[in-house]
Amino acid sequence: MPHTVAWPSATPVTTSRLRLEPLRVEHAPEAVSVFDDVRLHSWTGGTPCTLEELEARYRRQSAGRSPDGGQGWLNWMLRRRADGRLVGTVQATLSRLDGGGYEAEVAWVVGSDYQGGGIGREGALAMAGWLREHGAVALTAHIHPRHEASMGIARALGLGATDEVVEGEAVWRCSSAMA
Repeated sequence: MPHTVAWPSATPVTTSRLRLEPLRVEHAPEAVSVFDDVRLHSWTGGTPCTLEELEARYRRQSAGRSPDGGQGWLNWMLRRRADGRLVGTVQATLSRLDGGGYEAEVAWVVGSDYQGGGIGREGALAMAGWLREHGAVALTAHIHPRHEASMGIARALGLGATDEVVEGEAVWRCSSAMA
């Protein structure tokens, strides 16, 4: 039976260098060139998507919730303000907690050509702030145990590594800093 509880909808967020745009199918033609890079998949597995696959994925994700309504989906595209270039994405999968509020499982991807300048950190921090303002009481992330850049972003978000491992990735978690 589908859940009828409404989830928050992604809204635009601006930082000093970035615009976080709520995901739309229309982002796919521009995004396919940013994410069509096997180097990105050395950490996440899989292979780059074709334009058609990316459009289908964005169509599903931009619905804002899982088909059964049990999870909320928030996705933003990261765009540099200086030149309007699409450089990455941040996302959160929301799950309701028994005590109220929700947990957000967060992730980020920055195109290989744009890595190393703090864009992932800036985008993830902006997303985490938005999530806090909209009811998140806990954050989690799944990070490859050798991905130093993602571990640095997780630490910036206040997450700490746990002993839990899911599909080869360490689970990072924070709840106390979210209150």
